[in-house]
Amino acid sequence: MSAEPAAGRAEGRGGDIPDDVLDFAHRIFDLARDGAADELTAHLDAGLPVNLTNGQGDTLLILAAYHRHAPTVRVLLAHGADPNRVNDRGQPALGAAVFRQDADAVRALLEAGADPHVGRQSGVATAQVFDLPEMLALLSAANGPASPGVPSPG
Repeated sequence: MSAEPAAGRAEGRGGDIPDDVLDFAHRIFDLARDGAADELTAHLDAGLPVNLTNGQGDTLLILAAYHRHAPTVRVLLAHGADPNRVNDRGQPALGAAVFRQDADAVRALLEAGADPHVGRQSGVATAQVFDLPEMLALLSAANGPASPGVPSPG
């Protein structure tokens, strides 16, 4: 579902998406950005799709990870969020958490099966490009010392 239009009114599969639905979707994405884990939980328990994406392909999980909300990341993962989904720019939640240097979110994503090599802006690529040795160490430790493509920090 495309919920955040670049400009003007969004167009859904069946035509225009009503304004009240767009407003609701915007509020849901804001909850992820704001780290409102309890409110998101209530919506998820009521049937909100956990892998809902906006017009840029960002999932609730990617937004929560980018905005440094590890508890919200954990809630979304517990509800079945796909830790390896990438947005339209090739960014997964793990890449966002690495970029923001949020070790708690990185650990939660890795524990949920996030692949450090998924996406053009993967966790590993992000740590390398931005010279984040602590993040590379986390990625390496989670995948074992012999993991291909994850250099040993040092």
